[in-house]
Amino acid sequence: MVQQKQQTTFSWLDIIIALLRFTPRLPRFVLTLAQIARAKKHQRGSTGYFLQCAAERHPTRTFLKYISPGTNGALMHLSYGDFNQWVNQRAHALHAYGITQGDCVGLLFKNSAEQLAWAFALNKLGAVAAMLNPQQQAQQLIHSINVVQPKLVIASSEFAAQVNQVAHSLPAAIQLSFIRFNAKALPESPVEGDSTRYVDICSYIKPERCENPKLTASLTLGQNCFYVLTSGTTGLPKAAAMTHLRWYKAGIGFGRMSIGLKANDTLYNCLPLHHNTALSIALSSVIMTGSSLALVEKFSASNFWNDIKRFHATCFVYVGELCRYLLQQPAKQADADSPVRSVLGNGLRPELWDQFQQRFAIPRVCELYGASEGNVGFVNAFNLKRTVGFSPMTYAIVKFDFDHETPRRDSHGRLQKVAKGDIGLLLTQVSAKAPFDGYTHDENANRGKLFHDVFKRGDCWFNTGDLVRRQGYRHISFVDRVGDTFRWKSENVATTEVEAQVVTFKDVLEAVVYGVKVPHTEGRAGMVSLILQQGRDFKPQAFYQHLKAQLPDYALPLFVRLRENHDLTSTFKVRKGQLKRESFSMSDVDDPVYVLVDPQQGYQRLNAELYAAIHDGKLRW
Repeated sequence: MVQQKQQTTFSWLDIIIALLRFTPRLPRFVLTLAQIARAKKHQRGSTGYFLQCAAERHPTRTFLKYISPGTNGALMHLSYGDFNQWVNQRAHALHAYGITQGDCVGLLFKNSAEQLAWAFALNKLGAVAAMLNPQQQAQQLIHSINVVQPKLVIASSEFAAQVNQVAHSLPAAIQLSFIRFNAKALPESPVEGDSTRYVDICSYIKPERCENPKLTASLTLGQNCFYVLTSGTTGLPKAAAMTHLRWYKAGIGFGRMSIGLKANDTLYNCLPLHHNTALSIALSSVIMTGSSLALVEKFSASNFWNDIKRFHATCFVYVGELCRYLLQQPAKQADADSPVRSVLGNGLRPELWDQFQQRFAIPRVCELYGASEGNVGFVNAFNLKRTVGFSPMTYAIVKFDFDHETPRRDSHGRLQKVAKGDIGLLLTQVSAKAPFDGYTHDENANRGKLFHDVFKRGDCWFNTGDLVRRQGYRHISFVDRVGDTFRWKSENVATTEVEAQVVTFKDVLEAVVYGVKVPHTEGRAGMVSLILQQGRDFKPQAFYQHLKAQLPDYALPLFVRLRENHDLTSTFKVRKGQLKRESFSMSDVDDPVYVLVDPQQGYQRLNAELYAAIHDGKLRW
């Protein structure tokens, strides 16, 4: 693996210093760990139940801050009590319509208070809210709806055309409803000849019915509350089931134990609510601590810090690319002047960590690790650098065969743990305390994520599909996804570590590294897709010399592709699957592609002659 220059392991001294600084938070930390350990599937609790408990304890405290649509940017505040009553009205309406415990209802909205209200309303009835991605259209949207098998799809009216387009391809049993903000109306033009599929769910709302539904108090933590559609970066999305238990643990683990939210805190969220960082980390953290949530429709790098100040936000949630986009904004004197005291999220790249923390004067970075379908969470509770933190759950980091992309087994068929400082595949034990909720309606995918007889006969472990570094003292750092790391010249190359060096070249704005097959060679060669800074030209020789000084020969990208933009998911992940499939094919790629033929010359433009030489085996590496 390419080695990062920053510290990759921790010593006992690092941990002692961190614990000393952490001492004032230690009592809450220990109590929360005990609370997480005691939580069981059969216990009473649900997202809706925790909401109404918070409303009873502090009814007038602000729960939600948001910009109301159609009000010229007016800032709105909703108290816990008012929001809970609003949710209850919708819960009774759904019950009157016929939604019962165990039903699934799809929600297609941009971030909004309305979206949250319908999600909690469904959960109060024991129904599951399937959080559909508003960026999806046509076949991808049809696939996502079919995966979760909803009884009803409720969508904001702005998506009427999007849903109408796919309605004929959906099962006949699925009803459709559109919500106009501050209005009760059907879409103006439902699918011709198919008007029976449309229902005005708002017509069932009775303003006087604002008491808590009786069923809510009897729901248990082990039941499903949300279906979250995975990003589909390497294929069609899958629906990961989120239980009330995992939502509850996330709220107290991340909100109370890690960033220590209090009543006067406001957590700012600009990430989509169909993604778990917003839905099951930001939202749960706020409700389980009785703090406030500032919700905006989408991320804006140019407006971000103005929003922070306008909402008086003391914390925010992030994904790694969000941090990078903020750093790309022109530096301002006021960058370090904000009320933010801590941030919570995942994907902050090690090479950006210090710059991000120092430029924006953020005292505490609570980097975390988790997966939508997984059963474990890590968090940087002790405020160390370049780590996703520790986990109290049972996990193992095992040796990995990069050639065959499978864990290595010993002569007895058992897996082997890596030493401190080494990289391996992260596995988490499946048990009553850490169940595997998996994907809904996809047993083949579920079976593929579980390993049996790992260390002893009969045990069961979840395969995260992630390569991590064992840093010591139960801390890990994320390295790469399995399938992203590739093997070239008998060496393992982590794409994240190569990307970290590529983006240090002054002309590069974005870089995506991946492995591609080359005829007549073993393994996969590195290829990088670049977006250059505006107004910059690609300088192939200078680029090569820069990488040559930073990377070992085996990690140098063999091919360079220049792009105007990358296709992103809603949480800014690049869809690598298409890039890998297109590779350096001259028939599939219209963008300029360069190839490293002669180290003395650096990268050369790929032409028909070089392309033929590669495929005929006349040009080899």
